[in-house]
Amino acid sequence: MYRTLEYLSGISDDDVRRLRAVGIHHTNQFLHRASLDIDRRRLFKKSGISTERLIEFAHQCTLLEVSGMERWVPLVRRLGINSMQDLRAQDAGDLHRKLIEAIGLAGAPSLTDVQYWISQATALDIVEEPEPARPVPIIE
Repeated sequence: MYRTLEYLSGISDDDVRRLRAVGIHHTNQFLHRASLDIDRRRLFKKSGISTERLIEFAHQCTLLEVSGMERWVPLVRRLGINSMQDLRAQDAGDLHRKLIEAIGLAGAPSLTDVQYWISQATALDIVEEPEPARPVPIIE
């Protein structure tokens, strides 16, 4: 689904302006331009936005792609689920209980909704994590 960049939590007006200047106008475009580590490094060079912030925004974009979860993304993130890897690692029953504790039974998603979110996490996990820096060999 296409959402404006302002939908991302923590994105500044300056970040939005910089991303639009390089042709990224919505979250779907952003996700396709920032999924790979090499693409985030290129985007950093063009936009000046750090790769750490870019990967954070990319993870948010993937959470927004989970069918039926859009409404719950801010709460899920407050529960410490910030990526598809985090979502995939959840037990559906435990996550459902946490959501009920946070918002009450009447407003919470159903257990089957939460199970469905977790089932989508594998297919939607397209954000490549950066490779750890290789130690520079010391020649003596």
